[in-house]
Amino acid sequence: MTLVQLEYVVAVDTYRSFVVAAEKCFVTQPTLSMQIQKLEDAMGVKIFDRSRQPVILTDVGQKIVEQARVILMEAKKMNEIIQDSKGELVGDLKVGVIPTVAPYLLPKVITNFINKYPKLRLQIWEYTTERILIELKNGSLDCGVLSTPLQENTLTETPLFYETFVAYVSQKSSLYDKKVISTEDIAEEKLWLLNEGHCMRGQVLNICNYKYNKGNRDTFEYNTGSVETLKRMVDINSGVTILPELSIQTYSEDELEHIRYFKTPEPVREISLVTSKNFVKQRAVHAFTQEIYEVVPERFKTNRKKEIMGFDL
Repeated sequence: MTLVQLEYVVAVDTYRSFVVAAEKCFVTQPTLSMQIQKLEDAMGVKIFDRSRQPVILTDVGQKIVEQARVILMEAKKMNEIIQDSKGELVGDLKVGVIPTVAPYLLPKVITNFINKYPKLRLQIWEYTTERILIELKNGSLDCGVLSTPLQENTLTETPLFYETFVAYVSQKSSLYDKKVISTEDIAEEKLWLLNEGHCMRGQVLNICNYKYNKGNRDTFEYNTGSVETLKRMVDINSGVTILPELSIQTYSEDELEHIRYFKTPEPVREISLVTSKNFVKQRAVHAFTQEIYEVVPERFKTNRKKEIMGFDL
């Protein structure tokens, strides 16, 4: 049994394909298959049921893969012990961030982080929640910045802040004359949403779920993958959209005239630092977390008088 063989097994479990796993491990598919076969022969059991597509784990294979993930994490901790003994942060820190957070939070965080820790290479990927969860479980990412709660038993969530949702309303909307609005006020408005696959879409639907559940699908006329596009759709076509408050930090005075806050309790999304339970690079992850704390507004750091919006993946 070798660590490389365990890495191959975990990759196949993650991607449920020998071909894709081989690509992710930068080896040929025959090489990966041969090493897994050797591991199965040595153990005297079948880890994967190859007769099924996509490939699935056998009952004993499920237990083997779970233990393989623990072994690989523990092996990676050896490097962390060595780095800690030297008293400096070096190496790589791989972070996944959802697209509705990344452009509004990370610019300041990145600048401060690389200035403080020049020997630590920060690598960031903008992924959907589902993709980040896969990469965390596979060990390809060290941590993720996600909207929570996720109900994932294999992961640890550390809340970072609670970001308020605000409404961006057209000047033609009846809501434009109101100083604050309620979730019920959205009921008769044309609402612009993100595409399926974005957790924020589910949160927005939960803010006004009574309308959606009544079956009036005509309210939701257009989908996009960009928060900025949502704003543009309101500007050009009227209606309303719901935005995370960090996204309006650079708005001009004219743009802010279109922003309306919700009545208490304000709808918010919980943004957390998510890791595997046995994650490595704890000092680097902690340093990254501290930089996030430094740049978010103080009022985001409490959930008092706020309602956390859930979502389904």
